[in-house]
Amino acid sequence: MKNSFRYLLLLLFVVPFLKVAKAQDIKVSAILDSSKIRIGEQVKLDLYVTYNANAVKNFQLQWPEIVDTIVGKVEVIETSPIDTMIPDKNQPAIIQQHQRFIISAYDSGYFAMPPFRFVLNGDTAHPLLTEALLLEVHTVATDSSEAKVKDIKPLFEEPFNWKWYIHYVYYGLAALAIIATIIVLTVYFTRKSKTVVKEPEKPKVPAHITALASLEKVKTEKVWKEDKIKEYYSQISDTIRLYIEERFGVFALESTTDEIMLAFRTQVVDPVSKEKLQQLLQLSDLVKFAKMSPIEAEHEFTLQNAFDFVNGTKREEEYSVAPENNTADTTNPINTNTP
Repeated sequence: MKNSFRYLLLLLFVVPFLKVAKAQDIKVSAILDSSKIRIGEQVKLDLYVTYNANAVKNFQLQWPEIVDTIVGKVEVIETSPIDTMIPDKNQPAIIQQHQRFIISAYDSGYFAMPPFRFVLNGDTAHPLLTEALLLEVHTVATDSSEAKVKDIKPLFEEPFNWKWYIHYVYYGLAALAIIATIIVLTVYFTRKSKTVVKEPEKPKVPAHITALASLEKVKTEKVWKEDKIKEYYSQISDTIRLYIEERFGVFALESTTDEIMLAFRTQVVDPVSKEKLQQLLQLSDLVKFAKMSPIEAEHEFTLQNAFDFVNGTKREEEYSVAPENNTADTTNPINTNTP
């Protein structure tokens, strides 16, 4: 009975220490190559796992799941696969695994990244934790040294010479001669003609027809599969901006996304269409100016948002039917004779 009690005490005290010792043979760490960046700059985040292959065998280690964001507005731009290497050739039993993330932030501030969790052999109650990290994101500082006030330079005076302007006189006389010739010819042919053929107006194609045709072309070409991601989002953005100008009369081609959304406050558009418009314009801006690389699903999602916005805001317009025979209106001709 006493021996059984001793064995039980031995198991209670020795087994936890064996488990801790096994965890201590595996070290995890997280390193930022720079803790201070400017908005839009990219920084490398490296995760390392180091262990002794002779001391630790047949273990399963679950890495942290990092997809799109780490914390707050810190976004993941690129993820590398996990590689294995021997950091010290003198100690071949020491194995190191490594994974790199390219991250960035598009807002200034201090972003604290909590420790990254590694789960050993499915023990979620006692994970292996790295050190916490802090990333400082600053705005671009302006250089005030270039705005120094300088003295006003005096005027340079030179003697007047009429020969400087002689070529302007020649140009002016030639222009007057051309204008006089055009006037004379216009008056002559205007008096000679008595009737004017009325040209039928060409039917105006609705803005949504043109926009949908352009989007169908973008959908068919799929230039993003040729690594032309910037051109792909530029085509979608330019098509929607041109549609907004023709449909709503908003100067969208030369306006920023914020200016367009501010102008849409006075437009009668449903909230869902406004939200889809803002999503596709903001993502296009990030791709074109911040060199963001969206995932493949976002390519199709952005194009579908463009289709939904056009179909949700289109206005059917009637075509003006042109006459089949383009002949002069002889019943009521226009007399162009000048009085």
